[in-house]
Amino acid sequence: MSQILVFAVLAVALILFIWGRWRYDLVALLALLALAIPGIVPANQVFSGFGHPAVITVAAVLIVSRGLTRSGVVELISKLLDAAGDRPVLQLTALCIVCAVCSAFMNNVGALALLMPVALQMARRSGTSPSLLLMPLAFSSLLGGMTTLIGTPPNIIIGSYRAEVADEPFGLFDFGYVGLGVMLAGMAFIILGGWRLIPLRKKQASTDELFELRDYTTELSVPPESRLDGARLKELGTLTDVDVVVATVLRGDEKFYAPSGNFQLRGGDSLIVEIDPESLGALLKATGLAAESQRDAAREQIEGEETALFEAVISPGSRLVGRSPTQLELRAHYGLNLVALSRHGSRIVKRLRDMTFRPGDVMLLQSADPDYRDTLGRLGALPLAPRELSLSGASRHIAIAATIFAATVVALIFGWLPAQTAFTAAAVAMVLTGVVTLRDAYRNIEWPVIVLLGAMLPVGSALESSGGAAWIAERLASVAVNMPLPLTLMFLLVVTMFLSDVMNNAATAVIMAPISVSVATTLGVGSDPFLMAVAVGASCAFLTPIGHQSNTLVMGPGGYRFGDYWRLGLPLELVIVVISVPLLLWAWSG
Repeated sequence: MSQILVFAVLAVALILFIWGRWRYDLVALLALLALAIPGIVPANQVFSGFGHPAVITVAAVLIVSRGLTRSGVVELISKLLDAAGDRPVLQLTALCIVCAVCSAFMNNVGALALLMPVALQMARRSGTSPSLLLMPLAFSSLLGGMTTLIGTPPNIIIGSYRAEVADEPFGLFDFGYVGLGVMLAGMAFIILGGWRLIPLRKKQASTDELFELRDYTTELSVPPESRLDGARLKELGTLTDVDVVVATVLRGDEKFYAPSGNFQLRGGDSLIVEIDPESLGALLKATGLAAESQRDAAREQIEGEETALFEAVISPGSRLVGRSPTQLELRAHYGLNLVALSRHGSRIVKRLRDMTFRPGDVMLLQSADPDYRDTLGRLGALPLAPRELSLSGASRHIAIAATIFAATVVALIFGWLPAQTAFTAAAVAMVLTGVVTLRDAYRNIEWPVIVLLGAMLPVGSALESSGGAAWIAERLASVAVNMPLPLTLMFLLVVTMFLSDVMNNAATAVIMAPISVSVATTLGVGSDPFLMAVAVGASCAFLTPIGHQSNTLVMGPGGYRFGDYWRLGLPLELVIVVISVPLLLWAWSG
């Protein structure tokens, strides 16, 4: 009976993961509770997953990854990209190589977030479409993560699970025997011609072109006898339902950028507003404002020395997702004006105040605080403006971060410390030395992923303890008994790839790990090649934008559609299958 219930819970969880209406961490908690309440997961083990070595390692690696980024180590490496010039293929090659190398030692999304603004700047400089660079960049972050234990959560999960079944975890570079070959083959395919399969969406040469600022920026004036003379700016919202953003108030020689709702208007003021041209008449009629002119120098009237106009993309898991600007009160709580919103490369012209944000949306924001990056970090959005590297005063942090990371790697290579202890020590060292603030450390832990892992690990254990994994393995083995071992590995790899394309890769690894070991046991062969096949397959989320956060992040800036990913992703996965199976047998079947 318990076995049937485990299968039912996993089936419902899989459907909910694919549906995506509820976030994956909530689905994982529901699955855990569904097995804990009837006692299938023992009461003393319900929350044991949150103390699992894999969970601790993932959290610590995220902090260390943030330390490497914040110190300037990775940005220093990214400066090498300047040598790529303006030729798209050279740009693509340089971006993919740097992203893959960074992803091997830091969080995939962190590497992508660092290099995505660089890629957009390259595209604008060479006059090419960002879609040519961003999808290969996202895919390279996944390929690079396959090469080391810490490159991606599935590898950490598989490494820890191996310790449970073989009394010894996989080492830091054990994944490289297969992962390095897969990465090189995958990148070679992309660079040498695979990029031609990417649909080239419209060029986005500048912020003005993406959001067509000139078409939406208008100058209005407050007549001396107007009822708005002496009124607060927020009172505009009580007079009309029209969606309007007041970006700047001009008063004589003074300019007030991103004025707050309590800003008091005076007769004779000029307002630089962002408004849909079709709504302008309704605004004028309702408020008594007078139209002056459309502004040709739109950016200059919105952005000044003490304010910033910038683009940002919404990350999966951001607190913005599923909420509207009105609900969030962006201006009052965060000091941000939402000037415009783009989805899939096209500007949204509907009412912005009631629009629900989605992952991958690109926002054009105005901030009265030029140092807006901390605010974006709290919201879970990534700036798309190119980052300038300043080494003044940063060399000390670069040296400290590099030393801490190198010491951690040495400790792992020589087996002095297990991964969870080594990286926790590294994270604490980075906080104590000031490379990362304590607040920044906690903020950069992806708590939804931590909750997902902590909840799903006991569920995976229940699949094993109930006999469910063995039952599945027997069914698979009955099919594979007359098949050569390479075909069995290929079948397991393809199944894992499919799951990773539609659900979180960490959850895929948790579910498939016990099944892979059970298959190996039933066939009477070693489990290592099967575990490695799961590790590779769980990182191959190349067919959809929802399979991995990296894919989702580039969807908006690249102007991609849901069906664009498989055009490059499907042949890439075929290349990976062909390359990885021989490598799995060569490296791990002995």
